[in-house]
Amino acid sequence: MPSAPDGVTPAGTSCPARRVAIDPQGPILVEGPVEMVLDDGTLTRSDRFMVALCTCGRSRAYPWCDTSHRRRERVAPSEDRSLT
Repeated sequence: MPSAPDGVTPAGTSCPARRVAIDPQGPILVEGPVEMVLDDGTLTRSDRFMVALCTCGRSRAYPWCDTSHRRRERVAPSEDRSLT
């Protein structure tokens, strides 16, 4: 029987898989908890049930997404209905 490539777990083993969702306009969503090894070798962890990983590099909480990738638009005072 051929062996699995490094890092690949053969089907039928007890190792749980993580679900990952890729949004082309936003972050990568991973079922948590998640541990990340950063470029400098430090380890960071999120215990949330769903973790958003930054793919644009704009996040102030990198590697976690803080939605900085979204385009921010100001509402003109005449369009702001909360003032009426």
